Amino acid sequence: MYLLALLFVLAISALTDFLSTVSRRRCGGMAAVLHAVRMGLAYLVMLAVMSFNGGILVAAVAGHALGFLLSRSLLLRRAESNHADDTGGASAGQLPPSKIISSRS
Repeated sequence: MYLLALLFVLAISALTDFLSTVSRRRCGGMAAVLHAVRMGLAYLVMLAVMSFNGGILVAAVAGHALGFLLSRSLLLRRAESNHADDTGGASAGQLPPSKIISSRS
């Protein structure tokens, strides 16, 4: 039962951090709903940590780290794919052949 509680706190804290990244990319009513859900989950994690149990604290910190890692890697992957689409599939730092400007006049 204790292991289940640790996994639950880890999952909720990871979801909280993931939702913080996702909610920044939305606007309007959806952003408000995501913010409310994120705040509710953050308060649940806070209440769990206030039990002064070391295992719960470690699970919460590990969950936030996992959520940060997953959300940032998802954003980086999405940014790289958008960058590749903008440059026509060229790798970073290189322009596609159609966009190279000749320096000869």
